[in-house]
Amino acid sequence: MTPLLVTTDLSKTFMRSRQVVRALGSVTLGVNEGEFVTIVGPSGCGKSTFLHIIGGFIEKSGGEVLLDGREVREPGRDRGMLFQEFVLYPWRTVLGNVGWGLEVGGRPKAEVRETASFYLDLVGLSRFRDLYPYELSGGMKQRVALARVLALNPRVLLMDEPFGSLDAQTRELMQDELTRIWQRTGKTVLFVTHDIEEAVYLGDRVVVFTATPGRVKQDLPVKLDRPRGLEIKKEEAFQHHRNLVWDLLREEVLQTAALAEDFTP
Repeated sequence: MTPLLVTTDLSKTFMRSRQVVRALGSVTLGVNEGEFVTIVGPSGCGKSTFLHIIGGFIEKSGGEVLLDGREVREPGRDRGMLFQEFVLYPWRTVLGNVGWGLEVGGRPKAEVRETASFYLDLVGLSRFRDLYPYELSGGMKQRVALARVLALNPRVLLMDEPFGSLDAQTRELMQDELTRIWQRTGKTVLFVTHDIEEAVYLGDRVVVFTATPGRVKQDLPVKLDRPRGLEIKKEEAFQHHRNLVWDLLREEVLQTAALAEDFTP
């Protein structure tokens, strides 16, 4: 099977305090269509930079990104990005926020309303369609943001720690919700997180990045049956996968801490 998304020797270098910083080393990774791939790594290892390059928001320094065989050079509707911040328009209703991207794209009003309504139903927020963002909880706001991205029907969904600002209970519920939505839509997902349990629970594979400059240290298949419910986190097989990831990550976290101590601006 030819992967839908391929990065080959992807690298990024930039200047910080008059010093050259290598954010990404040489990242080669393939993601198959319909696959859910999670990425973990120590802070500052370039995980988010990697995702933003694929999204077309940051220019790469070297290497290549191919989506369905075509090189990625700029943002496009074939990739949808979901950030940790909700980025909702406070003057628009829930329905208006979900339909915003379609309106900008020049879709007819009837189509915008129908499509936005469909995705609001998918994320379980139909009865809140006429509310405004300030009237919603954090988890509800993130579901609105997810519905807005899905409404554009991207080939690949890029998620940069989307649940990082949520409380622990809401975060777990959102993980379960995202799993349900992914199983229904069959989207290809690349998901960055600091949470090892989240990475194992959501992913078909967990990609572990090294300390800066970020590279792929290991690409681990998650051998847990689907569909998954939150109760799987109590099982021995889940804890085995969680421990495998942490054993790989621990050395990189310690290396990052040592580099921070040695850094002099």
